Amino acid sequence: MRIRLKLALRFTLIVASILTVFALTVYYFSSSYREQEFYSRLDEKAKNAAKLLIEVDEVSHDLLKIIDKNTASLPEEKVIIYNYLNKEIYNTMDNDSDNVSKSFLDKIRLEKEIRYVQGNEEALAILYIGKYDRFVVISSAYDKYGFSKLKNLKIILIVGWLLSVVIIMLAGWIYAGQALRPISGVVGQVGNITAFNLNQRLEEGNGTDEIALLAVTFNKMLDRIEEAFNLQKSFVSNASHELRTPLTAITGQIEVALMNKRSQEEYETVFISILEDIRSLNSLTNGLLELTQANMGIEGIKLADVRIDELLWQVKNELLKRSPNYKINIQITNLPEDESQLTMLASEQLLKAAFINVIDNACKFSSEQEINVLFSVNEKDIELSVKDYGIGISQSDLQKIFQPFYRAGNAKKYAGHGLGLALAQKIVCLHRGKLTIDSEINSHTTVKITFPLSS
Repeated sequence: MRIRLKLALRFTLIVASILTVFALTVYYFSSSYREQEFYSRLDEKAKNAAKLLIEVDEVSHDLLKIIDKNTASLPEEKVIIYNYLNKEIYNTMDNDSDNVSKSFLDKIRLEKEIRYVQGNEEALAILYIGKYDRFVVISSAYDKYGFSKLKNLKIILIVGWLLSVVIIMLAGWIYAGQALRPISGVVGQVGNITAFNLNQRLEEGNGTDEIALLAVTFNKMLDRIEEAFNLQKSFVSNASHELRTPLTAITGQIEVALMNKRSQEEYETVFISILEDIRSLNSLTNGLLELTQANMGIEGIKLADVRIDELLWQVKNELLKRSPNYKINIQITNLPEDESQLTMLASEQLLKAAFINVIDNACKFSSEQEINVLFSVNEKDIELSVKDYGIGISQSDLQKIFQPFYRAGNAKKYAGHGLGLALAQKIVCLHRGKLTIDSEINSHTTVKITFPLSS
């Protein structure tokens, strides 16, 4: 069911319910008023008849009957009066007798007033105390005009309710269409946005109502999508280029080596060069796989308790095996008394890759390949600071250094693919940590990694 029809139906249902309650209330109070007013007239009729017959000596039974016939204002009006012996002493209709039982007359004397319905007629029985004795007076009639008015009111209310519901349904349909028109406009604009025009944005209108806020939210989402799309395109382009370079070099070297027969030493030289290209290609592939895994989110990663200080020593030993000329000076301070504070829930493989990339980068760009690593634990965080003394990073490059395959201008003469810092930052953020860089050209670079103890 379309939203416009839903809104129109709900609006109609709400207003129809209100109208129903209103109509029932009007009818109920009108019916109550008719009943009260009619019984008041019956009470007045009974008391007047009893007063004339009992207290006015000049009015006899026959004279009262003549008066009643000439002054009757209610259809099927009838008055019956009983004395203290329960004997009928007056009846408007001579040939009619209600045969009221003695028990009922006693009940009237006890309760003093009883209302009841007999057929179409409504009756009022009261106790009238005259100057000589206690009399029971029963007055009854058919409220023809009152019921006629109620019936007419019922018809008016039903017809009015039906017409109102139809009008409300039409008005709700029109109003819902007008209310949803801006949303339809937003839907149309969103439908026109494709991968080829991600720079297009929605009209934000007055910028204050809910539709404008929806458009603003969509535009912010489109900003993020466009940024991610551009990063992805750049990543794919750079990855293709980086993969093509070593493959082209390997292919070229093999083709050149096969053009002529060569000595064993020449073949060994070619194989060594090919092996270096293969290692570079393997390093690049591993980096791409680790970056993809880091982008999967924490839900897709197997976590375990990892002791950070022990992992740091493992990283140092592994790097020294690869590059014995590295000088990695590790200083540990502020060790907590509770060793559990050195442990965090993490992916050991990814965290190790992040530490290796940061420390390997620092050694590679540092003069004499010597760096200082400071590890400490404070009240809130686990901190790892890696400081090198090398070429540094300019402020303009710092803004882009975490983009995959981006390399600073002064770093292109060094071997690498530009994945290390991007991968490290992804992994650190994945573990609720923070990675920051402070650098000065031709002086130093400090990479600081912090993890909250709650991790």
